[in-house]
Formats: sequence, structure tokens, C-alpha cells
Amino acid sequence: MVLARAKRHVLMVGNTGTGKTACMQAIMQTMPDNYATLLINFSAQTSSKKVQDIIEGKMEKKSKKSYAPPGGKRLLCCIEDMNMPAKDLFFSQPTLELLRLWMDQGYWYDREKQSKRQINEMQLLGTMTSGRQMINPRIQSKFHVLNVTFPSDLQIKKIFTLILKTKLAQIEEFEPMIELFVQATVEVYNEVIKVMLPTPSKSHYLFNMRDMSKVFQGLMQTKHELLETKEQLIVIWAHECLRTFSDRLNDMNDKQWFRDQLGNKLAEKFALKWSQLTKDGVNPIVVDFLDPNEDDPFYAEVLDTPGLKKHIENKMVEYNEEPGYRALDLVFFVDAIDHLCRIHRIIRQPRGNALLVGVGGSGRQSQTRMATYLAGYTCFSIEVTKSYRSADFHEDLKKLYLSCGRDKQRKTFLFSDTQIVEPSFLEDINGMLGSGEVANLFAADEMAAIREDLRADAIAARIQDTLENVYQFFIDRARERLHIVVCMSPVGSQFRVRLRMFPTLVNNTSIDWFTEWPPEALQEVSMKFLTEIEVEGGEEMQHALSEAFVVCHTSVASASLRMKEDLRRSNYVTPTNYLELVQGYIKILHAKHQELGEQCDKLQGGLSKLEETKISVQKMSEDLVEAKSLLTQAEADCDALLQVITQEKRVADEKRVQVEADKIKISREKEVANAIAAEAQADLDKAMPELDAAQEALKTLKKAEIDEIKAYKTPPEAVQTVLSAVQTVLKKPPTWDEAKKTMGDSQFLPGLMDFNKELLNDALLTKIGKYTANPKFKPELVGKVSNAAKGLCLWVIAMHRFGIVQKEVMPKKMKLDKATEELARKEKMLADALAVLQEMTEKVEALEKQTNEKLTEKKKLQDDAEATQAKLTRAEEIVGGLGGEKDRWTESIKKYEAAILNLTGDSLLASAFLSYAGPFNSEYRMELVEKLWMKEVRRLNIPVTRGFVPTDFLSEPTDVREWQLQGLPGDDFSVENGVLVNRGSRWPLMIDPQGQANKWIKSMEKSRGLKVLDLKMADFLRSIEHAVQLGTPVLMQDVLEEMDPSLDPILSKAIMKQGSRMVMKIGDNTVDYNEKFRFYLTTKLANPHYSPEVCTKALVINFAVREDGLEDQLLKIVVRKEKAELEEQKDELVLNTAAAKKKTKELEDEILRILANSDDSLLEDVNLVTTLKTSKETSVAIQKQLKDAEVTEEKINVAREAYRPCAKRASILFFVLSDLGSIDNMYQFSLDAYVTLFTLSIVKSAENIRSDSVQTRVKTLNDWHTLAVYNNTCRGLFEKHKLLFSFHMAARILAARNELNIEEYAFFLKGGQVFDKDSQAPNPCPQWLSEKGWDNVYELDKLLAFHGISSSFEQGPSQWLEIYLSPNPEDAELPGDWQTKFDDLQRMIMIRCIRPDRVIFMVTRYIEKYLDKKYVEPPSFNLQEIYDDSNPFQPLIFVLCPGVDPTSQLLGLADKLGRNLKALALGQGQAPLATRLMAEQAKTGGWVFLANCHLMLSWLPKLEKIIDDLPAQKPHDNFRLWLSSTPHEKFPIAILQMGIKMTTEPPTGLKSNLVRLYNLLTDSRFNKPKYPELYRPLLFSLCFYHSVLLERRKFGALGMAIPYDFNDSDWEVSENILQLYLDEMPDGAVTSIPWDTIRYLICDASYGGRVTDDWDRRTLSVYVCQYFHPDAVTIQQHKLSKHDEYMIPCMDGTIAAYKEYISTLPVIDPPQAFGQHPNADISSQITNSMALLETLIAINASLLRSVAGGGGGGGGGGEGGSAANSVETRVYNMATDLEERLPEIVDLDQIIESKAEEAGNALLTVLLQELDRYNGLLKRVFSSLNQLKKGVKGLVVMNDELEDIYGALLDGRVPKVWLKTYPSLKPLASWARDLIARVEQLSTWGMGSQPKTFWLSGFTYPTGFLKALQQVQARATKISIDKFGWEYHVLPAEMGTVTQSPKEGAYIRGMYLEGASWHDERGCVAEPNPMELISQMPLVHFKPVEVKKKAAKGMYVAPLYMYPIRTGSRERPSFVVGVDLPTGAYDPAEWVKRGTALLLATDT
Repeated sequence: MVLARAKRHVLMVGNTGTGKTACMQAIMQTMPDNYATLLINFSAQTSSKKVQDIIEGKMEKKSKKSYAPPGGKRLLCCIEDMNMPAKDLFFSQPTLELLRLWMDQGYWYDREKQSKRQINEMQLLGTMTSGRQMINPRIQSKFHVLNVTFPSDLQIKKIFTLILKTKLAQIEEFEPMIELFVQATVEVYNEVIKVMLPTPSKSHYLFNMRDMSKVFQGLMQTKHELLETKEQLIVIWAHECLRTFSDRLNDMNDKQWFRDQLGNKLAEKFALKWSQLTKDGVNPIVVDFLDPNEDDPFYAEVLDTPGLKKHIENKMVEYNEEPGYRALDLVFFVDAIDHLCRIHRIIRQPRGNALLVGVGGSGRQSQTRMATYLAGYTCFSIEVTKSYRSADFHEDLKKLYLSCGRDKQRKTFLFSDTQIVEPSFLEDINGMLGSGEVANLFAADEMAAIREDLRADAIAARIQDTLENVYQFFIDRARERLHIVVCMSPVGSQFRVRLRMFPTLVNNTSIDWFTEWPPEALQEVSMKFLTEIEVEGGEEMQHALSEAFVVCHTSVASASLRMKEDLRRSNYVTPTNYLELVQGYIKILHAKHQELGEQCDKLQGGLSKLEETKISVQKMSEDLVEAKSLLTQAEADCDALLQVITQEKRVADEKRVQVEADKIKISREKEVANAIAAEAQADLDKAMPELDAAQEALKTLKKAEIDEIKAYKTPPEAVQTVLSAVQTVLKKPPTWDEAKKTMGDSQFLPGLMDFNKELLNDALLTKIGKYTANPKFKPELVGKVSNAAKGLCLWVIAMHRFGIVQKEVMPKKMKLDKATEELARKEKMLADALAVLQEMTEKVEALEKQTNEKLTEKKKLQDDAEATQAKLTRAEEIVGGLGGEKDRWTESIKKYEAAILNLTGDSLLASAFLSYAGPFNSEYRMELVEKLWMKEVRRLNIPVTRGFVPTDFLSEPTDVREWQLQGLPGDDFSVENGVLVNRGSRWPLMIDPQGQANKWIKSMEKSRGLKVLDLKMADFLRSIEHAVQLGTPVLMQDVLEEMDPSLDPILSKAIMKQGSRMVMKIGDNTVDYNEKFRFYLTTKLANPHYSPEVCTKALVINFAVREDGLEDQLLKIVVRKEKAELEEQKDELVLNTAAAKKKTKELEDEILRILANSDDSLLEDVNLVTTLKTSKETSVAIQKQLKDAEVTEEKINVAREAYRPCAKRASILFFVLSDLGSIDNMYQFSLDAYVTLFTLSIVKSAENIRSDSVQTRVKTLNDWHTLAVYNNTCRGLFEKHKLLFSFHMAARILAARNELNIEEYAFFLKGGQVFDKDSQAPNPCPQWLSEKGWDNVYELDKLLAFHGISSSFEQGPSQWLEIYLSPNPEDAELPGDWQTKFDDLQRMIMIRCIRPDRVIFMVTRYIEKYLDKKYVEPPSFNLQEIYDDSNPFQPLIFVLCPGVDPTSQLLGLADKLGRNLKALALGQGQAPLATRLMAEQAKTGGWVFLANCHLMLSWLPKLEKIIDDLPAQKPHDNFRLWLSSTPHEKFPIAILQMGIKMTTEPPTGLKSNLVRLYNLLTDSRFNKPKYPELYRPLLFSLCFYHSVLLERRKFGALGMAIPYDFNDSDWEVSENILQLYLDEMPDGAVTSIPWDTIRYLICDASYGGRVTDDWDRRTLSVYVCQYFHPDAVTIQQHKLSKHDEYMIPCMDGTIAAYKEYISTLPVIDPPQAFGQHPNADISSQITNSMALLETLIAINASLLRSVAGGGGGGGGGGEGGSAANSVETRVYNMATDLEERLPEIVDLDQIIESKAEEAGNALLTVLLQELDRYNGLLKRVFSSLNQLKKGVKGLVVMNDELEDIYGALLDGRVPKVWLKTYPSLKPLASWARDLIARVEQLSTWGMGSQPKTFWLSGFTYPTGFLKALQQVQARATKISIDKFGWEYHVLPAEMGTVTQSPKEGAYIRGMYLEGASWHDERGCVAEPNPMELISQMPLVHFKPVEVKKKAAKGMYVAPLYMYPIRTGSRERPSFVVGVDLPTGAYDPAEWVKRGTALLLATDT
């Protein structure tokens, strides 16, 4: 406090829980009013920028560059965990460096303007936890450091005794126990912190004072006055100890240890045992939610566990009824109740926060929601969407804080590690747990609003009304009401890293481990469900089932571990899977019981009906006899009546004939009258339209219009004419005045409408006709003048027309009247006749009625007889028809009854299959079902069907056939997947790399309107919402490992009930849930790793195609192509057979339905008889059809099987391609594309090669397709993988033909490993056979074909030595009879053991023999051919390699074809342009080249979508999309599968490079130069030069110190230089060629521009001088190397001649072609060979493990803990061993004192400097090892540096932090020995005299030592040191022991010669011995001499390097000095080409 008020920076250091934070908070609260405070929690991810932003957020700007706290205050910035920020690459902590900068200078920098920003009036108060990483001493020195020690036991006891007394002292019985509780708690705590230490595997074992206080907090929480006995209080104390300490432990052994300790304390302090406190030894449960008093509940032990369970279950029912809550379906077994009560206890405590650790699906979140509900709180959790980021998180946190701090709501914040979208989320959680707030969460205006809202509450709480104080009041109140529950998964290393990076996750939470459910818990859960149903066998069977459930669950967990080990495929088994198993079992059992029961009932009903029919038949026979007697009498009565009726009917018939004749005559006359009337009416109808129109016109006239006409004094002529006509019609004077009078009459218009048309006589019509004949008397003309006149005009015309018609009609009407009168008279006569006839008819009808009654009676009798006869007939038919059915139904009933009996076990296996089988392949599924589950079911005597098949049980054959017709492959594995998809209870997530599931789902759900979506669509969530509402199926394709969080409610089926509605919340919307909705997910990832959460929510199904399944598909294709009629017959046969079986089933179902629904006798059911008849006929036809089908199918299959070898080969080749995906992510191959290639092979092979027989055709097709696959695949493979591809292909083909011994092949790949070295025989040839080689031979002896091979080495080592030293050991003759015994593979294995460098050569030869030579000569890159194979929908993808740019080739092809190419280099902001370019070029047929796709990986999913949509857009046929990218694991698989891939890697080998370069040349370019006889040979030299430089890289350091990326542009520039200078020559003479200029421009300018190493530049110069030499153009076939085959071909040759020569060169380059020794190739060959074998091992992992005999299952938690402990013990022992072996720190002071007389000696200075460096290294090593040992023991917390050292020691590596002193490649053991030797040399020198010889390798800076030697000589000779160089003398080998030091310089030992050896006799560099890569150099005298002006001839300047990496690093170059070595007879250039160099240290 004093220091803080004195404005000093203070740092408090101490262990966790010592009160540092409490002290800091006290200081903050008690600072004067002129202080503002700020609390910041540091974590490992706290950045300097974040700290700067937080602090500046509390500041205000005072001037341009000055900032200070507002209100003239001083800011006290409090920092929690100040040492937590992670160190950067340079081991500094930028966050603290920022603070140090401010503490030193008072400012930091504006990050945007890079200007100074002064920070005034601020001081720091920090806390730092001991045991974590140390901070920089320079920062620590700025603080006043206070050590906060842990209080003593006495102090602790005093504190807690006083606390307890406030409660317990009031109760007399409890007062004596206070001291016992305190003592016991402190002792328990001390034992825990002593034993339960935070080791690397248990880093969360951190306990402090907070934990101790939680025990007493629990004791204080209960109502002591309500406790009846002291034992009750002791139980609460024991419970709090368990919750506080035991719950943090995750090892069962540790938990038991703690329980034992607690038991000891109970016995020691309270004289009690566990058995006295607990029931059945179960841990006590203490809760407060059972007390109905919610305000102040009673915290007490639960004595009624069943009652507790019932209470919780009732509360869950209430919870589920809450609106908007996601329903919970929890099973409350003992462990679940324990966890629920633990969580409830935590969140009920003040500021109680929890860390729940467990895998997804273990119930963490559900239990938290339930506990929150029990506590009366509400649960808050964030809804993570695809775009959810830190800003959204902060908005959610604001809502949370406001609801708790402002609205006084109590909430639980549930946060899961699956919601960590950004690392900053955990940083914020860390702050919330530590300080209670998130820094800068609220803006200034938001804080002001909070102040306004809480001002009154703050004042009431006596808080000063300032913004800062009110905000703190707000935070404190929110903190009191907010409880944070963090759920994390312990899977992987992420959990441990997070706990280390964010310490509050451990320090400020109570941890609860959700471990794997124990078998007892699993059984309890299953029994809970099983007791609710009836099971055959009663309680005994229920227990058996429960045990079987447990075995199923645990066996899947073990199988998952094996699958992880064998196939590298992860699968997680969680309690949710187990619940699904049990609940699924009950559903399946019920459904199957119902289904089989219904079937039995139907069949039993049918049999019952048959029995009834038999009884009815006898009775009907008797009834039939009686019916026939009655029928005879009825027939006689009917005959008598018929005679009387006949007489009466004759008379009536005569009368009827007469009446009918009269009736016909009258009818004719009536027709004539009607015709006359119709004619008259027709004439009238003609006039009526005009009359009606006139009438309508009159109706429209208004009085105003008439008045308007009347107003005319002199009307217009037309008006006057019309009115005159009207007057005429009305027979009035046609004058205007009269007309006006007429119009003036009120009845004028009505009079016109009612005008009597009878007045229209001929005279009047004549007058009117004069008007109507007038041309101007037209309504349309009159209307122009007056509308009223127009209507009158129409009326006049209509009257005239009607009058004329009426005149014509009148005569017709008169005629009609006369005819009508005559007709009426005759009709009267007819009516009289009809009356007489009616009387006669009635009499006849009466007689007929009487007769009909008799006939009806007769008919009834007859019908009854016939019906009875029909029933008898039907009975015979029914009995006959169902006779066969009866036997079959009886048999079926027995079968169904047996099935019902076996349902108990069958349903269990089926449910287990649905719950667990999805992620496994067929082998694992078979093992689980048949070997594990079935075996267990039988062991437990659970009835089960023999040979149970899950697919048969869970599906109908008709369903399976339907799926297969929809595209599901027909193999058993695919059928299983179909069942899992359609019968599983979770939505399926299908691992579908070949897209077969995708196609099937699309076909299957097409009719239901399937929506196909992917996560790249912007509106996919909206589409899902619509689908959920409408019940439409959705296919979400191309999902990746990370599932979009917005899909979580769909995957977890988070359906909620709102009233009567079932709803689901998707994103921000709540939508109705339709039960018909289906959701499918597919991924193209071949081996995705889904989290436990995803595995729990979705049903992961392995849908990868199987080899036999693909074989059947390909067989179908090849037969359809070769024998189309066969495949058509096959398809038709399948369809017909399926239809026939379906029809049979339908008929049987119909019969059973009729039988079941028939209420009457079956003899009444005609439909049944018809159906039976049809069924009988159909059944006979179907049986015949099925028999015929069997015969036909057999014939078809025989014919089809002839082509199976083609399908088998094609299937093998596809899986070879699939295997390549495990090598490189870019090797992705689509099954669709492969099928297209296969089809193309079938067509092209038939077109090119004719075959006479099927066998020949099959061989032809296999050869053709194999080569096509090779050629097509090679263009997309890197060079290093092409040979591997060929060999893998050959091995798989031979294995399929049983021509490959798998065990021997596995040995060839893996070699031998000896685990028991003690029992191994000693190496008989240690001089030349390495230990690894002897291990191989020793283990090889165990293979059958190699028995005795190890003895052969012991008996004849010299013979094997000859083979070892042979340049081509694969061709050498093997000793003894091994030469004849071995086949090719066995010989390869033998040579691989002793000469692994020859593997590549042997593999090549093996491929040539068993496939063809073509398979080791990959096709050259031809862009034109690739383009020809492409289409507009396929992207063409260049897979880039350093040094090759395909742009120029693409531009050339575009120019050649006349295509418009638009190229775009992708980068930030280029996406819109790229999209636009593709759209434009797709329309016009241009090309688009998007380069460097790897730079825009985030945009590639959108590009994938664009490519997907190309077919729908129908692009131009010439459109092509070209892409380029470096290999990247995140490159979309879909694009790779859709596209054509091309690697642009330079080809491997001189030959391939020469071929490629000459393919780039055109004839015109080749023939263009002025002097072709000079240009062509020099061009070949240039091509050879380029190829040599590229290929030298394979020799590693012997080739180039730095592997430069020379590319085609270097060659093109050099070729242009060559052509330019040759063409500018004055003549064609060789002497005119500017050799020096050409050499310089090519070597130093073109290629040399990339070269940064001087020694590499020397290599280039040597080659260029050799290749560009006058001999190259003057000597025929000038040799370019010592190898005879490499020469310049004839100088006047054509380009074809050059190419032909190149084709004769070796495929594998001999080292001599580069000027190298054969040994130089050994290193690269071994590297390449091992890389080849290791890659083959990776892609054959499953095969190799099967050969090894498989793996065992994983262990449980205890075993895992033991394994972790054993690893930690091993590391601890290694650290201890290192400490003991390493030398002690050298006493420098003693050496300085002993060497006082040598003061000033340069060598002494070097010695002291070196010793100081080594001392620093040793201190660092000892400190690291000491800290590591403490970390392993749990005494300190492991940080990043210690984790790195821990991992390095496990791997046998040297930790990076130890390599800062000097570089080394040695493994840890060798490095340690080397370090001991280094220190020993220097310490011996320091404590004694100067060494006679110096081990130069022992210096950290050898150059410093050498410079010191020169300085000594310079001082002795008085010559400037700058003038000194070196003279080197190699001492003879016999002078190995030197007796005295040289006068000048020093003898140097310990150097190695790489790339050569030293010939001691000749005293020069010499050829190395065979198989010798590095040789020891003798002593070399380094003598300082004045620099020579000219180097001596015959000397090779060998560069000396510190270690094998010749380039060194940026900080420490490896080069030391160039050493002159005599070369003897050799030209020094030869050693330059060999890369010969000296090394101070090797890598061993």
C-alpha cells in the first residue's frame, strides 16, 4: 500500500492462492479518490496491442501526443499473472516489452502513425505466480518486488477457526469440532499438494488456498441449528472435501488415494469410518434444492436417494414444459445424479464457476441446463453461426452482463470449447473468470447509459456517483449473479495447452470430470429402460440384456482404438450412443413384435376362415336338394297363368297398332304446322335486332338531349330530316314546328317505344322508305350532328324494316291459324282412342304382375339353387386354391413364432448395428457383429437367430432392390449403409469420397423435391428453414471436418414444443417442424476426423466404395460395352424377377387382407375366388418364370464372368489411385472420371486392336487400360512418386493373382526390427555390415524362404562382402544355393537388407519384368494432348513446383490454337475480377488462367461452386479454365476430383530433362540460327548444362550447398544469348566465337544470378568451361562426361536426330555423368529408397498390420494413466542421466588466475570466450533439466519451453533452446557425448598447458580460434593481421601422436573429408573407398602465412564447414575457411564437380 501510494511500480510474486489478488484488490479499493484503477488479466494470448488498447481506453487525449487518465486522476494499472504472455520466436514477451518501453521512456508508439504517444500519470501493480515462466530481468528490475509467501499452518488454522466460530460456536455440540475440522482440512490439503502434483499428464492438479476455503464455505452454507447430530456435519465436511479435491482428479487411482486419506482423517480426528457415514460405501450427496424454502434453502445430506431421483425427474418434466426450452431426455443413474448435484453446488456458491471436462455426448451441457433450472436461474449460451466472430461474442456478453448487472437476473453462462471460433473468446472468458469483466467491453456511451440506469441503486449502496465507481458496482453485481460453466473435451493436446495458457480455467473454477461411464452405470441406465417393458424371460433376461448392452458399448470403444491404430480413422463412442442403443432396442423390439404379430394374426385368421369354409360346405349340400323340389312346383303355376295373359295381350296389341298409326299421322301434321310457325318467327327474328337496337337507343336518350334539338330554330339538315321521318311514322305533318310540338309532349319517347307496329301499312312504309333510302339518313352520319337524332334515326329505320318483315309474315300467320285448328280436332280423336287402349293395357299389366310374382318366386328358388351350387363350386376352388397356402401359412406361422422368440437377441444386435456400425468398414463390422456381439449374446443365453444378418432383419428385399435401382451399389457393405441411412435414428453423415452416396441420395429423394445444398451457398440456412417447414429432404454435400455451428439444432434434432406446435430454432428464426423432413450430409474427405460432438449428433457412415462393390459396377460397364445384349438381358431379368416376386407378395397380402376383412362366409366372396384364381395362375407363371430366369441368369453370368478379370483389374487400379491420396492431398481422383477413362479404354482398345477370342480381348483391354491409367495419372504426379505408383500398381496386380507373397512383400517394405537385442546373435561382419543391416538379416531368417540366411553370413562373410562392394549387387551371384532358391522378390529383399541404396534400381527392374518397360518411363508433358482430353466443364490444374512456370507453355498453346487467354494472378481483392473473367470467357469461348490459387484458399470454395454450375451455364465449347497452385492440404477436394491435374515439376534425370527441353524447341527455332553447325552442338551443351544443374540437387550437399530453383527462363535466356552472339559473328570460324563472353553471361549472369554461395558458383564455372569449349564444335561426338554414353551427337543432325539420340540415354543417371564418384549416389539413393519404402508403408498400412497379426485393443483409464506415468518416468530418468553425465560448470576465475602470465594472449582470449559460452550452455541445460524434472514431478507448471524439451527428450532430439550456442545435427546421445568432449578439451587446456593438437570441432566459433592463431603470428612477426592467409600441410598418418606443438599455427584434428578420401602415401586427395561417404582426415597443420598472390597448381581449395548443412543459418554460417589440398594426378576441377569438402562434425 505504501509503495503504491508512493507512486512506485510494485510486483507481487508468490504461489497460487497466497492472496496476491486479494491484496491487489484491497489496494485498488483503498487508493485515494484521485486514483483511477484498471485490472487486466494476462494470459498466454494477451498481445501487446490488446494491452495498449485497454490502457488507452482508460485514457483521454491531453495534447497532440500526450495521454492521461480523465479528471486529473492517476491510473493504477493492476496486472494479474504478469508472466503469462507467450514468448515469441526470439524468446521475448512483446506484451511486457511494451510496458518496459513505457517504464523506461514514458511513451510507446501509435501503431497506425508510428509516432510517439506519451502516457502520463500511470503506475503498475502486478502479480506473478511462482513456478511459471520467468520474465526478463530487465523488466523485473523496474518493479519493487514483494514475495507473498504462503501462510503457515498456524496462521491458516487461526483464520479458518475464527470463520467457523461465527457459525458453530453458537451450538454447544458443534463447538469442540471446530478445531478438528480446521486441523483435518489443513492436513488433507497438505497431503494433496504434496502428492497430487501437476505433472505433464495431470497439469490441472493445482490446489491453493481457494480450494481450502471452499471446504469451509460449504460448512458455513448449511443451517447448523437444523442438524440433529454431529455426524451430519461431518458428512457435509467429507462431502466438501470430496467435491473440492477429489473432483479435480481424473485418475481412478488418485481418487482412491484421496478417499483413503479422507478415511484416515475421519478415523483419526472423528473416530469414524466411511461405513458409518455412508450407505453401501457410496459417496454422500449434499444439496439444497430439496428444501421448499427457495430463499434460504437447507444445505443437507440426501438420505432418500430414490426420492432425490424422483424429485429431479419431476423437475425435468416441468423443465420440458417450459415454453421455448429444448426438451431434455436424461437418465438419472447414480453418476448422473452425482454430476448434476456437483454442478448445482458450484453455481449455488458465490461466484461459483465450473469447468466440466468430458467428451461430447457425455451430458455436460444437459446436466448444466438441468442444474441451472433446479437453482432457479436461467441458462445463457451463445448461438454460433458461420459468420460469428469476436464482435458478435462481445455483443452477446453485453446482453449477459446487462441482464445480470442491470436487470438483477441470475444466469448460468454455458460455454463449450466447440464454440471457440476465435482464440480471443478464451481470452475474454479468462478475464471474466479472473477480474469478472471483459476489458473495453462497453463503449463510453454505453457506460454512461449504465450509469444512468444504476445511479439510484449505487447511491443506495453508498457508492460514490462517478462513472468509474458505478461501472464497478455494475460489474460486481453482475459477477455475483453470473456463474460461468465451461465445457471442454480432454481429447488431444489442446486441452492441456489451454489450461496452461489460461490459468483461471483451473484457478478460478471447480473442475468436474465426466469420465467414461463405468459398466455399473451403463447397466443401471439400461435396466432403467428395460424395467419399463416386458421381456421374455423376465428379470433374468433383463439383466442379461443389460450386460450385453455394456459389452456392445465397450467393444465398440476398443474397436475404435484398433481402427485408429490400423487405419488412422478416428471414431468416438459416447454415452449418447449407448442411450441410442438402449432406446433403439426398445423401439425395434416393439416395432418387430407388432409387425411379426400382425403377420401371424393375418395368417391365423386365414387358417380360421378356411376351417369355417369346410363346415359350411356340408350344410349347403343339404339345402340344395330341398331348393330343387320347390323350384319344380313354381314352374307349373307359372305356365297356367301364361296362357291367359297371351289371349288378352293379343286383343290389346291390335288396338295398339291402330292407335299408333293415327298417332303417327297427327304427328306429321303437327310437324307441318310447327314448320310454318318457325318460318314466320324466323322472318320476325331478322328484324328484331334492329328493333331492339332502336329501343335501346331510345332508352339512352335524355330529356336534355331532346330539349337541345327543340332549341334549334333552324335545325341542321340531318336533324330536320330525321324529325320529318319520325313525324311521318307517327302520321303527323313532317314540319319542324310540328316536330317541336311532338317532342314537347312528355309521352314522346314512351310513345315511340310503345308504338303500335300494326299501323305500318304499305302507304306509310312507302313514305318512310323515302327517308331511309336517303344516303345521308345513316345513324353514324346523323350521330355526328346530334346523339339524340341518331337514336331517332335508328328507330325510324327499325320501324321501316319491321314493317316490311311484318308484311311478308302476315299470310304465313293466317295459314298457320287454319292448320292449328284442324290439328286440335284430330288430337281430341286420338286422346279418346288412347283412353280405350289404356284400359286394355292395365288389364294386361295386372295379369303380367301376377305372372311376374310367380316367375320371381321361381327365379328366387332357381337363384338360391344356383348360388348354393356356386358356393359349393367356390368352396372347392377356395379349398383347392388355399390348400397349398394352408401348408405354407402354417410353416410361415411357425417361422414367425420362432422369429418372435428370437426377437430379444435379434433386436439387440440390430440396435447395436444401427448405433455403432456406421464409421467402420466391413471387416470391423463383421468382427463386431459375428465375433463379439453374437458371441456375447449366446454366452448370456439370449435367444437369437442363427446366422443373424442385420440387413435382412432391418429391411425388406423389395426396399433393397428399390435402393439398388436408385443407384445404391449391390455389394453387402453398401446395402448395410443403405439400411443405416434409412433406419438410423440420427441424420446420416456419409464419408463419400467417390460420390456414390451423393448420387444415390439424389436419385432416392428426387421424387420428394430434394434440395441439394452446400455450406458455400450464402442462403443455405434459409433453404433448410423452408425444408424443415415443408418436410422436404435436404442433402448437404461437401461438408468438411469443421461443422458449421448453425447446423447444430438440425443435427441434434433440437425440437421444442410451443403449445401444440413442434418447432425448431434455426439461426435467429423459430420454424415449425415437419415430421417428413429428412437431412443427409456427405463429405468427399476420405478420412475425416470428426469431433466427439459431431459423432454424437450425426450418424457417421463409411460409404467409401469397396473393391468387390466397384468390381461389380465395372463388370456391368464392360459387359454393357462388349456384350450389350447380355447386360440388357441381365437388367431385364432382374427387373422381371423383382416384379414377379413383388406381385407374388402383393397377391398373398391381398388374399390375407380379404380374409382378415371378410365379415361373412368366404363362400360369399367372389372377389376372393377371383383373386385366388389369378393368384394360382400368376403363381404358376411366376414359378415358371423364376425357373427360366435361373437358367437364363446362369447362362448370362457365365458369359459375364468371362469379363470379370477386366473389372477386377480396373477395380484394383482405382484403389491404387485412391491410395495415392494418403501421400499428397493433391492426389484426388474422382470415380466418375475413372469410369469415363475405363469406358474410353474399352472403346479405344477395341478400335485399335482386334481380338479373336474373349480371353485375348480381356488381356488386350487390361493392358490398354492399365497403361491408360498410368499415363493419365502420371501427368498429375510428382516425379518422386511415379516409380512408386508403378511399383504399387504392380504389387497390387500380382497380389490379386496370388503371385505375391504378402509376408515377404511386407518385409521388403518394413525391413526387420529386433526388439530383444540381448537374444540377438552378434554381427559377424561389423566392419562393413551396419547394425541396421544385421538386424534386417537376423529378422529375415525367420521367414520360411530365408531360413539359414543369418548362418550364411557367419559362415561366409567374404562372399557377402563381395556382393556388398559390387557396384550392381542386384546382378551379382549370391553365395551357395541362394542364387537358385530366390525368386525376384526374395532377391530384392536380400539386397535391400545389405544395400538399401539399390532399392530404386531393383524396383525399376521388377516393374519392367512384371508390367512393362513403359511403366518406368513416364510420358513427357504434352499440353496439347492434355487439352485434347479436356472439356469446358473440367478445370485444368497445374500443380506447381519451385522453378517451373507453366505460363509460357500455356501462352504458346493459346497462340497456336488461336484462343483468347486471360491470365490473372490471384491475391487479395482479385476474386471479383476472376469471377467476371470466367463469366465473360465462358460465353465467348476464351480461356482463363487463374494463377497461384493457394494464395486465395478462402475463395476457392466459391470457385468450386462456380465450376459446379458450369454445366448449367452451357459454356462455349472452346472455353477452358486453367488453374495453378502449389500443393496445399486445404485445396478443395472437389476441384481436384473434377479437374485434370498436371504437375509442372521438372522431370527427374538427365534424359527426361533433355527430352523436355527439346520438346520446347520447334523446327523453325532449331533451324533459325545463322551458323547451325556451331549452334546445334552448343545448344546441346546448354541443354546438358541445364539438366546437370537441376539434377545435381539429388546429391545433396555434394551437389550444391543450396538447392537452387533453376527454371526454364534461365535456359531460355541462355539460349537467346547463345543464338545472339553466334549470329553476330563475322564468319563461322570457331576462333570467332566469343567464348569468355558466352561463358560469363550464361554462368555468372543467367544462372549465376540465382547463386548465392561462392563455392556453388565455382561449380557452375567448372561445368560451363567444360561444356562451352572449342572441342564441343570441332570434335565429333565430344564427350560431356567420363561416362561414354553422354556426348554431343552429330553436329549437322536434325532436331529429330537429337531427340532420337536422347532416347538412347540411360533412364537412371550414373554419377559419372555429373563427374561424381559412384559413392556420391549412395546417399541420395538411400534417401530416395527409404522415402519410397516409407511411402509404400504408409499406403499399405492396413496390409502390413494384417501381416503383423493385428493389434490389441486399447486400455482403460488406469492403463492410460500408467502409460503416461511410464513416459514421464522415462523422461525424468533421461534428464537425471544427462545431468549426471554432463560436466560441471568450469571455474573461469580459477583459469584466469592460473593463466595470469598469459594475459593478452589471443588464444587465451578465445579460450575464455569459449568457456564462457559453454558455461552459459551448461547453465541453460542444467536449469532446463532441473525445471523439467520439477515439471514432471508436478513441482512447477510446464510452460512451452519445458514442453518442447519434454518432447525432444522423448524423441531423442536436442531441444532448440540448447542449440543456440553452436549448431549440430547429432541426435541427443551423440550431442551429449560431443558436448562432454568439447568442454573437456577446453577445461584441460584451461587447467593445464596449451594442447599439442587442437580439436577444431570443439570450438563454438572455429573462425575465432583461427583468427587468434593469425593474431599470435602477426604479433610475433610484426606484420598486419590483414595480410595473413593460411598454408596447410597434411601430416602423415604415422604422425598421429604429436609430441610438441608447431612453432607457427597449430595442428588441427577431427576433420572429415566428404566426397573423397585422403591417400596417405601419395599425400593427396584420392578416390574414396567403395560405400565410403565420409572419411577421417589426418592431422593438418594450419600455418599462418602472408597471403599468396597466386594459388599453387594441383591444389584443390576444399571449403571447411562446421557441420553437414553447408549453408548454415542466417545467424551462424557454416563455412569456416578454404583449405588447400593437393590433388595429385587429378585436375582440381574434378573435385569441384564432386563437391568435395571438409567437415568439422557429422550428423551421427
